[in-house]
Amino acid sequence: MIVRPTVTVSYAQTLDGRLAAANGSSRWISSPDSLRFAHQLRAEHDAVAVGAGTACNDDPRLTVRLVPGNDPLRVVVDSTLRTPLSAAVLANGAAEGTVLAVTDRAPDERCEEAESLGATVLRLPADAAGRVDLGTLLSGLGSLGVRSVMVEGGAALITSFLCERLVDRLVVCIAPKILGRGIEAVGDLGIYDLTDSLTLADTSVTPYGVDLVLDSCVGYPEDRR
Repeated sequence: MIVRPTVTVSYAQTLDGRLAAANGSSRWISSPDSLRFAHQLRAEHDAVAVGAGTACNDDPRLTVRLVPGNDPLRVVVDSTLRTPLSAAVLANGAAEGTVLAVTDRAPDERCEEAESLGATVLRLPADAAGRVDLGTLLSGLGSLGVRSVMVEGGAALITSFLCERLVDRLVVCIAPKILGRGIEAVGDLGIYDLTDSLTLADTSVTPYGVDLVLDSCVGYPEDRR
């Protein structure tokens, strides 16, 4: 029996809940201390996942280079496989530790090119919006032996995991900065009444440099439909 991996969503935001400025810049919202903590969190998980937008725009390495430990399996959720083959998660031998989660909208040629670099391509069903079905993704990762996944972004992927009620733990770095306009960390969850809000339990708040890191379990209201 395949066990669904536990899911931790982790991101850094400004005090007013922005992942990035209006122009998309996000380096660095968090302080060096909380960035090291984020790398330690990566080291504690079997896999770290980002969306295609993050892979294309931020080009993260998704390693634990700032702390001792093993790099997690890198997962890019990319329905159409638009991640460049020159991306840090694929180039210079990194592809062998990378999984690309795609749908049937991903061109066969692109999939073959990624596989030729050593990447694992998981072709998965699409959800109603045409994106990778996240429940099936977790099952697929579970079949690869993954027992814990850290989701780092971007906002669309974070929102989708929360909408699907697949998040077990939330770790948020809150930086003492205010942007006003910018990219919000969490989008529409279809919640219209306060009584239906997601709840946080067993919460701790720890300072890292000038930042505060909130670490909590996520609870979901009963379905009222």
